[in-house]
Amino acid sequence: MKQPLPDVFLQVPLAHRALHDVNNGRPENSRAAVRAAVSAGYGIEIDVQCSADEDALVFHDYSLERLAEADGPVRGRAAADLRSIRLRGGDGEGIPTLPEVLELVAGQVPLLIEIKDQDGVMGPDIGGLGARVAEALGGYAGPVAVMSFNPHAVAEMARLLPQVPRGLVTDPYEPADWPLPDATCERLRAIPDYGHTGSSFISHKWQDLGRPRVAELREQGADILCWTVKSAADEAEARRIAQNITFEQYTAPLRA
Repeated sequence: MKQPLPDVFLQVPLAHRALHDVNNGRPENSRAAVRAAVSAGYGIEIDVQCSADEDALVFHDYSLERLAEADGPVRGRAAADLRSIRLRGGDGEGIPTLPEVLELVAGQVPLLIEIKDQDGVMGPDIGGLGARVAEALGGYAGPVAVMSFNPHAVAEMARLLPQVPRGLVTDPYEPADWPLPDATCERLRAIPDYGHTGSSFISHKWQDLGRPRVAELREQGADILCWTVKSAADEAEARRIAQNITFEQYTAPLRA
């Protein structure tokens, strides 16, 4: 059964990977960035990856080296090890778990959780990450929604946590930009999985919001979010179609 997004997800901008600014000690998806977003009154978008022992860690990349003081795949290390690895540009903090971030947010602002594709080609081999997300959210009180590029992950959340709103992260899927078979790109570009996953929203690449399928979904009642806006001028353009934005690299105005 489809669950609608709470209105607050359409009312305040969503800070991409929380309100990160490495020049001010706030790495992407860090506790510091989460605290800053809550303090500013922004909604928060975060990413979750799976550890070797199938815990949900709040981290964007599949490999550690860009964001953390280590290298190798996130999936190759246990959660306790990942928690001890320092984030680059932070104040010594390690990689947070999803329960830690949920405790920091504590329902104060809307929280949008992206479940990263665990299959590698947007297929059904999604592992146990969805179950860990569902477990963490089981007792959470506050506006929260989940989403993924992988429609199998979204369908799993419909089964595991049907009361939580869910959506698809969508893209034009140009083959040059994705390490996916051309046929997979062609299929996902058409956003065919919106209905059967019980989605109530999409978060679409903002530069591609003019795609007819986006308009079709909005006419059918879908809420349209977008990623990732990086300037006030781009925000003005995106909001011609999208009901809300995910942003970074500038101070998006709060809206009532």
